[in-house]
Amino acid sequence: MTPTIITDIKSFAIKPDRHNLLVVKVETDKGVSGLGCGTFQFRPLAVQTVVEEYLKPLLIGRDANQIEDIWQVMNVNSYWRNGPITNNAISGVDMALWDIKGKLADMPLYQLLGGKARTAIPAYTHAVADNLDDLYGEIDKFLAEGYRYIRCQLGFYGGNPENLQTPEQPIKGSYFDQEDYMQTTLKMFKAVKEKYGNQFQMLHDVHERLHPNQAIQFAKATEPYNLFFLEDILPPNQNEWLSQLRNQSATPIATGELFNNPMEWKELVRNRQIDFMRAHVSQIGGITPALKLAHFCEAMGVRIAWHTPSDISSVGLAVNTHLNIHLHNAAIQENIDIPENTRNLFGNIPAPEKGFFYPIEQSGIGVTFNEELAEEHPVVYRPHEWTQSRTPDGTIVTP
Repeated sequence: MTPTIITDIKSFAIKPDRHNLLVVKVETDKGVSGLGCGTFQFRPLAVQTVVEEYLKPLLIGRDANQIEDIWQVMNVNSYWRNGPITNNAISGVDMALWDIKGKLADMPLYQLLGGKARTAIPAYTHAVADNLDDLYGEIDKFLAEGYRYIRCQLGFYGGNPENLQTPEQPIKGSYFDQEDYMQTTLKMFKAVKEKYGNQFQMLHDVHERLHPNQAIQFAKATEPYNLFFLEDILPPNQNEWLSQLRNQSATPIATGELFNNPMEWKELVRNRQIDFMRAHVSQIGGITPALKLAHFCEAMGVRIAWHTPSDISSVGLAVNTHLNIHLHNAAIQENIDIPENTRNLFGNIPAPEKGFFYPIEQSGIGVTFNEELAEEHPVVYRPHEWTQSRTPDGTIVTP
């Protein structure tokens, strides 16, 4: 191939709606540019600094066609590697390079990767409420829209405990009670199953808020409700306990949205201790490592359910869709409806139709971005109180 020389790299730290997003644009001497997602909403300016001050001078003048080599250069250039800030910066560039390659080939990304593995990927969404009646209303709405997989949560992560007893003058934080949460959630599963039967399959996110033995008890207790998966039942630093959980419960387990380093998933996948890999594509460094992770998982019988939260740019959302259409072991795609300002900033945003995401047929990743409008939505820091989660005695826990 004739070299396609990188001439400039730009980044856009924005807050169009609730969340901070980070978009990267790579420009080339052929007049073809690409977009990537490097969103780390808690530290967007740190990611932007890596892109602008370190990756940009490293990469200008290089051949954009050589994605594998460029990824390896970006990964080892800082010597210390596999952290969320650097990985998201690398991801922004990596996705943009794949976008450019797809445009040069005049092929959608999923076709560039090898084509379809399915007609469409099933979608799931989130039904969240503070009481069962309101939860039923959310479920009814999503069933009418065609969803057959719905994540069900009563209250925020950890629930909304009643009569929470804490010491006097408690430390500031977001309080919850682990035992209360488990009992309330099991009652929710029972009530939803009795009301809806097999009309849809439930999912649930524990958000790593249980101690290991509690997690094992909870997973065993969920078996009668046939969950599609139970997500993040343990924090990554306690995932060694998953071998014991696997021996005692048949509930499907999903984890991975916090993963950065291959050492965090290698043994879990090799030993078949999880059922679904939930890695966040930008968090692990982009499309290039995501493909390698997915193929490793496929060999071990682990299915893919990429993390696709509300704090992801529309570019990242589209990348997940392309990967899910292509990868044989992709299982399901998370979806949260896109707010108005974000929809105005991005074009060709993929959206589910009657419970499925269909292939994106534009060249490359397929999403457009309004750079001028982006200036109206500067990034804004907020402390995210929910990350200061505490048990009743004031002990802070993983959020």
